[in-house]
Amino acid sequence: MDAFNIAPADDARALLLDCLHSPRWAERLTAHRPYPDVDALLAASDEAAYDLAPRDLAEALAEETLPVLPKGAYSAAHTALSAAYAAYEAKFGHAFIICLDGLSHAESLDQVLAGIRSRLANDPEDERVVAAEELRRLARGRLVKALRGVGNCATSPNGATSGK
Repeated sequence: MDAFNIAPADDARALLLDCLHSPRWAERLTAHRPYPDVDALLAASDEAAYDLAPRDLAEALAEETLPVLPKGAYSAAHTALSAAYAAYEAKFGHAFIICLDGLSHAESLDQVLAGIRSRLANDPEDERVVAAEELRRLARGRLVKALRGVGNCATSPNGATSGK
């Protein structure tokens, strides 16, 4: 945590913006440094994500990209997902996002297909809530990975340590 806590504010913000494309979220986490440990930072991350205003959420969602299919996925899956992604974006106005942390590559394709099919049935407000939760989960996982990358001993969302 020391590297993150003592990094210049601009560097900390840049690292955080790679995790969640919300300047408000990144600024809030940067401003509340230092954090005593990774769990405290993850708790602050969750709280800041839950507090995103609709405009902040829309801004973060606009910068997200579609989930990548695992290598070896058959072409029919690409076709089905392309059509589902297009329908989702037309209905909700942003990319479909889903957190696949903890899933194997083999499971991820099924999870993406099932997720997009079920979420296409949501009304826009219900989907905003689901998308916000997926975005929070993505940010949490990305933050753990980013902290590992700067040499910290980060704890993953499931409690395992990185071994650094």
